[in-house]
Amino acid sequence: MEFSNRLNNLPSQFFATLVKKVGDAVLEGRDVINLGQGNPDQPTPPHIVQAVQEAAANPLNHKYSPFRGTGDFKKAASNFYKREYNVDIDPETEVAILFGTKIGLVELPLALMNEHELMLLPDPGYPDYLSGVGLANVEFNTMPLLGENNFLPDYSSLTEQQKQQAKLMYLNYPNNPTGAIANLDFFQETVTLAKENDIAIVHDFAYGGIGFDGVKPVSFLQADGAKDVGIEMYTLSKTYNMAGWRVGFAVGNSKIIEAINIIQDHLFVSIFPAVQDAATVALNDSQACVKELVDLYEGRRNALVEACTSIGWKVTAPKGSFFAWLPVPDNYTSEAFADLLLQEADVAVAAGNGFGSTGEGYVRVGLLVDEDRLKEAITRIGKLNLFGYVKGKG
Repeated sequence: MEFSNRLNNLPSQFFATLVKKVGDAVLEGRDVINLGQGNPDQPTPPHIVQAVQEAAANPLNHKYSPFRGTGDFKKAASNFYKREYNVDIDPETEVAILFGTKIGLVELPLALMNEHELMLLPDPGYPDYLSGVGLANVEFNTMPLLGENNFLPDYSSLTEQQKQQAKLMYLNYPNNPTGAIANLDFFQETVTLAKENDIAIVHDFAYGGIGFDGVKPVSFLQADGAKDVGIEMYTLSKTYNMAGWRVGFAVGNSKIIEAINIIQDHLFVSIFPAVQDAATVALNDSQACVKELVDLYEGRRNALVEACTSIGWKVTAPKGSFFAWLPVPDNYTSEAFADLLLQEADVAVAAGNGFGSTGEGYVRVGLLVDEDRLKEAITRIGKLNLFGYVKGKG
């Protein structure tokens, strides 16, 4: 039996390679500090766990869920956006329930694009954006995210042909992997570009709950006219430490939302209702757990930056997400530097080129171990005496 062309066209899974390298080192009995992962290390808040336990015991939740999700969860998503961003969302026509936002990001090109049409992707960016490209057999161009532009795409660098041909654009702020944030002016510029060129916008707001220095990340939908051209995807994985629960939602433009719902009508029968009930509690109840989580990550960020500075590693503090984007020393590629750290310091990081060609020259570090382990990791790296010659990037 041969694999289909569609399956063979999928990109290799970058994180699988990283996991194998780390796993092999651990099997050798080495004490690896894994800063390459993107998996939250904190447990789901107890009140959300209690909610799913109670909901799982309800026989009504043992039946098939409504195809397009429970009304309560969709209303909770609508209420959440009104409370947090003052954005009005119709729960019936402007919300799509997702098995985690990765599903939505991968399936959307199948729902909105024909083969060989063009989409625009950030570079560096979340590697699984390319899975949607492969499955839908569409073309893509990248938009470089450069430090001198605060890791925002420069729309003036797009050619007229790119703007005319592009059907879909992905953005992601707070950004993975750079930790950059976007402001409302940038999103307003994005809306203008989209309207002038008939481009649908998808904003991946996975880290929307995680902003530092008292700055709350801005929702794309807060820009005037944003719902005319696009949607935003919000996952509960990061804000509420619910990564393994696989639950999120898309909100915004009703036509794009309907496209998601139609393709999912054919792929799924929605999420276990008990998980949707718990997600409803997460969105509706006290958000104190979110503030505590952000404070935790900000403390870790500060500890990381201080430790890097102490060994002469010139880094820029991330403004959001739970990642830091760190420049590699001269005379190293991203992959060579990452391999060196794993082999010589037992510290795992993600090579920047795994997120796109513009990621070359950086490594991504996750703030997903406690402060002591972060400091120990940088101490180990400092013993390699690499940082008299760090590139002035970012």
